[in-house]
Amino acid sequence: MASRVARAYGAYGASGQRQTDRLRHVRARMNTLHPSASREQLLFAFDALLQPTLFRDYGPNGLQVEGKPAVRKIVSGVTASLALIEAAVAAGADAIFVHHGLFWRGQDGRVTGWMKQRLATLLAHDINLYAYHLPLDAHPALGNNAQLARRLGVDLGSDADAPQRFGEQSLGFIGQCQPVALQAFARQAERVLGRSATRVGDPDRTVRRVALCTGGAQSYFEAAIAAGVDLFITGEISEPQAHYARESGVAYLACGHHATERYGAPAVAGHVAEQFGLVHTFIDIPNPA
Repeated sequence: MASRVARAYGAYGASGQRQTDRLRHVRARMNTLHPSASREQLLFAFDALLQPTLFRDYGPNGLQVEGKPAVRKIVSGVTASLALIEAAVAAGADAIFVHHGLFWRGQDGRVTGWMKQRLATLLAHDINLYAYHLPLDAHPALGNNAQLARRLGVDLGSDADAPQRFGEQSLGFIGQCQPVALQAFARQAERVLGRSATRVGDPDRTVRRVALCTGGAQSYFEAAIAAGVDLFITGEISEPQAHYARESGVAYLACGHHATERYGAPAVAGHVAEQFGLVHTFIDIPNPA
């Protein structure tokens, strides 16, 4: 009896070992096909690239919500909205990289309503959330300003590591474009961005020297005027800027907060994902603002 049990146990043990070996082989194969990086490795890579300690920002930059320790797939987007988080869950993401995170200086700290929904979804699916605000605007090659300039045909100069800057914390960029009438430039920008733009200025004015500061940077207009540009491009316009444009002769183009900031997050996330061999997907949640 004992020998039969031993033989049976031995056969089961051998079968179990074969199954374990097969599982190990499958896992090894999956790891080869889909490499991973640790949560901390990604944080270090993003910080090294974007240098958040150099900026006085409106909220925390870096890892805002801790998720699973190993990351194979990153989803990037503009804002950590519930729609983006749910889309990332459906895409099987382990991490989300955004420009607009969840936490801002001076906001109500209670976890209720929309904040509860966003956090609950992230935590339920163990997803890491990385957010970089001003550092993402400012990167000389991969940031929002640099990426927008490239798409609009604005040359930031031969020294890609040090484009000409202006404004508070040197967040604004200055470059050159081929001489073109303001109206023609605005129409091309609308085609590139897929939305209408608010234009203030003489439509026939020739544009050569261009200043950019994406998002809600209307307060940078006066610094752009002082820098001697022909055109200032940002996302939004407030009441005073229309008067400044008319009185200074410097044209103003407001192309949408979201629309002007769609390009930095996928550029940075894609760059870091490539370093580690990770899967990266950009998901754009449409926004009329």
